[in-house]
Amino acid sequence: MNNNYPKKIADTRIVKSFDSSILDENVTQLAERYPFAKVFFDDKEINFPASKQSIRNWVRSLDDFQLLELGMSRDELATDFIEFMNRMLEIKEGHSEDIESITIIGGHDKSSNPENLSLTVHTGEIICIVGPTGSGKSRLLEDIEYLAQGDTPTGRRVLVNNTEPSYAIRNDIEKRIVAELSQSMNFIMDLTVEEFLCLHAKSRMVESDYIKQLICKVLKCANDLTGEQFNANTPITMLSGGQSRALMIADIALISRSPVVLIDEIENAGVDRSKALNVLLNNDKIVFVVTHDPLIALMGNRRVIIANGGISDVLEREEQEQLNLEVLSQLDAKIMHLRQLVRSGAHINSDLNTFFREG
Repeated sequence: MNNNYPKKIADTRIVKSFDSSILDENVTQLAERYPFAKVFFDDKEINFPASKQSIRNWVRSLDDFQLLELGMSRDELATDFIEFMNRMLEIKEGHSEDIESITIIGGHDKSSNPENLSLTVHTGEIICIVGPTGSGKSRLLEDIEYLAQGDTPTGRRVLVNNTEPSYAIRNDIEKRIVAELSQSMNFIMDLTVEEFLCLHAKSRMVESDYIKQLICKVLKCANDLTGEQFNANTPITMLSGGQSRALMIADIALISRSPVVLIDEIENAGVDRSKALNVLLNNDKIVFVVTHDPLIALMGNRRVIIANGGISDVLEREEQEQLNLEVLSQLDAKIMHLRQLVRSGAHINSDLNTFFREG
C-alpha cells in the first residue's frame, strides 16, 4: 500500500467530554478553540462577548430580565450550556464507535434464488463489484448505503461490526457511516473551492486553527489525482468532471468521517484510479467500487460477481492476478503519460511498440 498520501490532521488536544470545569475557562479562548460555543448563546439571542472573564462569571453578570425572558435560572443556563457543548463534541468526534467491518448477509436474486452467503469486509479493504450492465451492481451499493435489514427488494441484511446497525446509524444524518461517490458530479453553489472546503470542515467541527492546513492538504491531494490542476480560488461550478471527482475523493478521504465509501465506476472519473483508491485506503476506509476496469478489479482484495440481480460468486485475488496487476499498473502509467501529452497539445510520434515494450 502506498503510504505517501496524506492522512487526516490529528488534533492532539482530544477532549472526551465537558464537565462543570468548562465554566471556569476564558470566554475568548473557549470561543477560539470551540467556535460552536457561540452558537448556543446566539440561539438564545444573548450576545457572546469578547471577554477574558470566565463563562461562569459572565453568566453571573447577565441581566435578570434576559434570564426571565429565557425562562431559566443562571444555573439552568450553565447546565444547558455544558449539555450543548457535549452534544457538539459528540458530533465533532464523529461516530461513537470505530467501524471495523461491514458484513453483507445474502438475500435473493431477481428469480428469488437465495444468495447463501455472508461477506465480511474489514477496514483497509477494496471490494470490487463486477457484472454486466443491468445485473444489479448499483442495487448492491444501495443496500450497503441504506444498511439494509431485509427491507429492500433483494432481502439482504448489512451488519456493522457484526451487529445490526442502530436506528441512529441508519437514519441520523450526523451518524451516517456511508459516503457515496456517484458517476455524475455537479455543483450548483456559487463558492470557490476554498469556501466549499471551509464550509465542510466547519460542519465537521474542525477547529479553526487547522482548517487552512486541512484545505491545503485536500487541494494538494485532489491535484495529485487529476491531470487538470486547479487552485483554492477556482469556482466549484467551473470544475471539470475529473476535477470535481478528484476534489470529492480528497474531501471524503481527508474531511469526511464516513468509514465506508461507495464508488460507481471510478474509471469514468477522469482521475488516476490507483491513486484515488490508495488515498482512501490510507485513511482507513472500507471501499466498495463498481467497475469494468481490469486494473481496478485486480486491485480489489475480492471481487463480488453480480448476475440476475444477485451475488453469484465472490472471488479471492489469486497470486497470478497480483503479478498481472503489476503489469497492468505499468501499462496504465504509460497510458496516463500519453494522456498528459494529448492534454498538453504534444505530438505522439514515438514508436509505441517500443514504448510499451520498455520496462
